[in-house]
Amino acid sequence: MAKGTRVALVDDDASVRKALARLLSASSFEITTFCSARDFLKSVQAAAPECLVIDLHMPEVTGLDLQRHLVRAGIHIPTIMITGHNEPGLRERCESAGIATFLVKPVDAKLLIGEINSAVHHG
Repeated sequence: MAKGTRVALVDDDASVRKALARLLSASSFEITTFCSARDFLKSVQAAAPECLVIDLHMPEVTGLDLQRHLVRAGIHIPTIMITGHNEPGLRERCESAGIATFLVKPVDAKLLIGEINSAVHHG
């Protein structure tokens, strides 16, 4: 595991943000949390993370919209999409948008940590 890897977490659900931030911090990641894609976009130019974990279903700007915006802006951040709503074809849409990994909530802790490490080292 890369100690101190900078991970941004974007999720509109405060309880999910808090739980995942606690988990990832305990695993030696440097976590910055955002309650919306817009908040994350305001910060990304100044301090891009090494990995991005985003919720798919958020108000205003979805996780998929956020990923597409980053690609259009030429910002490449290995991204893990998480969602509680796995719909047919969703994984494929995420992969075609450049999402490194697609995970369904509730997210397995070891799997998420492994996917972040993999994304950072292969992203």
